[in-house]
This record gives sequence, C-alpha cells and structure tokens, in this order.
Amino acid sequence: MEELKLTFVNVGYGEAALLECPDPAFPGGTFVMVIDGGSAEAEEYRDSATGRIPLDQYLSLRGVDHIDLMAATHVHEDHLCGLLPAAEKLPPAALWQTLPPEFCRSMRTLDIPAEGLTPSRSKFLRALNDYRRLCLGQSCPRHRPLAGMELRLCRDLLVRVLGPSRAQAEKLASSCRALYEEADPSAFWQRLDQLDVAMNNYSLILLLEYRGTRILLPGDTNHMGYGGLDPASLRADLFKVGHHGQRDGISAEQIQAIAPRAVVCCASSDRRYNSADPAILQMTAVLFRLPARSGRRCPAPPSGPDVHSRRRRRNGGHIPVHPGLNPRSNTTYPSAPALHILPGAGRKKEENPAWLAVRQCGDLPQRRTGPGRP
Repeated sequence: MEELKLTFVNVGYGEAALLECPDPAFPGGTFVMVIDGGSAEAEEYRDSATGRIPLDQYLSLRGVDHIDLMAATHVHEDHLCGLLPAAEKLPPAALWQTLPPEFCRSMRTLDIPAEGLTPSRSKFLRALNDYRRLCLGQSCPRHRPLAGMELRLCRDLLVRVLGPSRAQAEKLASSCRALYEEADPSAFWQRLDQLDVAMNNYSLILLLEYRGTRILLPGDTNHMGYGGLDPASLRADLFKVGHHGQRDGISAEQIQAIAPRAVVCCASSDRRYNSADPAILQMTAVLFRLPARSGRRCPAPPSGPDVHSRRRRRNGGHIPVHPGLNPRSNTTYPSAPALHILPGAGRKKEENPAWLAVRQCGDLPQRRTGPGRP
C-alpha cells in the first residue's frame, strides 16, 4: 500500500469506516483504524441484495489482521454495536470513547423491561449495554479525546480533535451517571429519552490530515453541534455529512466553511428516518454552483447500495455517485459492500486533486486516475 485508503463500509443505516495508512512501524506495514462499527442487528443485513455486510465480516473478507485504533464516536446502536464483534475477533491496540475511561467500571447492565419500551429505547439500551461490554472486554488503553488535542497517529497521518469540548464531555458523563443512579422508572425513561436525543452532539469530531488532504468525520453531529468552533478549523477536502444526511445534518453556512471537494453520506437505501435527504444533497450542488448537466439531484436508489456521495471535478463540475454505481459510467454493479476513498499526491502539490480514485469496492479492482481526471 502506497497511499492512505479510507473505506466506508456498507452497514445499512449506520456508519463504519476503515482507515488504512502505510507505515512500516505497524504490523504488515499498515496502520489500521476503525471508526464506528454500524449496527449489530441481524435484520439490518437480512436482504443480501443491498450489499450490506457487518463490519467484522467485512474485515475478515478484506484480510485485515489487526486494529491499531478503534474509535467509537458516540453511544448509539447504529454506530457502536457493530464494534463489539469486531473487537472480539481483532482486539484493538487502543480504544477511543466519549465517556471517561473509568466510568464504564461503574456501569451496570441495564434491564430492558417490556413496560414503557419502544423500538428507539430498546436500541439505545442495547447500545449502552454493548458500550459497557466493549470497554470492559478490552485490556488495551482507553482514552477520551477532547477538543484541542492534536495527535500523530502514524507517520503521515495527523488527527485534530474538534469535539466534544471538555465541558460537553463532562455534561455527557453527568447525564450518564444520573441515568444509572435513577431508581424511579418514570424518571428513568425520561432521562433515557433526553440522553438519546442529546447523544448525537456529543460525538467525536475528527479532522484527519494526510499529506495535505483533510478529512472531516463528525460522527452524528448535526448542525447544532458545531457551535463554538472556528469556521476556519472545519475546512476539509472530504466531508462525511453528520446524522446520515438528515435535514438537520448540516447548514449551508457550515458547508461553505468546510468547502469540501467531496461529500459522503452514509445512509440506508430505503432512506430510513429521511436520511440522505435530497435537500441536503441538492444543497451541496447549489453551493458548489454546479452546471445543470452535472448538478442534477442525486436521489437514493430504491434498493441496493447504501452510501451516497457527491464529488467535485477540478473543472468545477460534479459527478453524483451512489455505491454500486460506476462513477464514470453510472452503470449499476450487483452489490457494493463499501465505498473506497483514496486521497493521493499529484506531481505538484498545488495540482493535487483530492481523489485519485472514488470507487466501489467488494470484488472491484482499484484503479487510480491521474490529476484532473474524474
């Protein structure tokens, strides 16, 4: 491997990303980071026609044999629970989390009573229980990254933590403690619902930089979660839109501040919960002032691939890309277990396009394209 590779795995309604960066200091010459794990619910993967695949199975299929860093951006079932089977098969060397490392030792397994239970409550309770299992089951160092931290993960990869702030992290920890200490059933449900709603904006917001290419991964942060951040700090070549591209995922002002060359939205093909909202995808086209022929609306397909992205050409045009679609010809592939992103270097830094390739993976070969080519 000569360049960093970022893979958005098709986990349906959820998120899981695999980052591989060349560095001879790590096993096999590659630093491996997993960011979120998608859902662990069997129903999410039941329809094989969608190309969805659990993270642990995808890692096995790819032949990944180690994880140097596992990051759980926040505690929601569609992001966290798929990490548990992956960690059981490939124990990570380090774990990033949003709660204090010592807090998991005071967590108890929460009962899931039938009375008062709703599907959303059931998912959140499972996420909290799996978070406890994930943390207690790992002997590796566990860390809580906070805004302002800057770390070199490997030779050419730098990460800046933009969120949560220390105040946000302490508020999250306090809300969790109050939930676990609550004895009154009615008050418990109220606290659980409030924490569930607030959890998205406690997400880790990570800005990765690799040889001049910047990648902004905000977890499920919505447009309300960027308050207090310097707009200049958000600039990125690739932006993974928060909250699965729901209407609250990002604002026009924030997109303008980020000024991405590409936007990736991880959402299910049925556009559950109004994910991959056409207005969000269209907004990126309008802000980039696309020509009519390439700025057309990019609706979700009725079935099949589950990631949506919009990529800007160097000439100012865009190519709408669905997973399972060839970015060059828009012909459909039978399935798409993931979307590959390969940032790379051109002959001159100022001529360096953000992407040497934006390709569907699965059994598709990787093909690099030169500067200025789609």
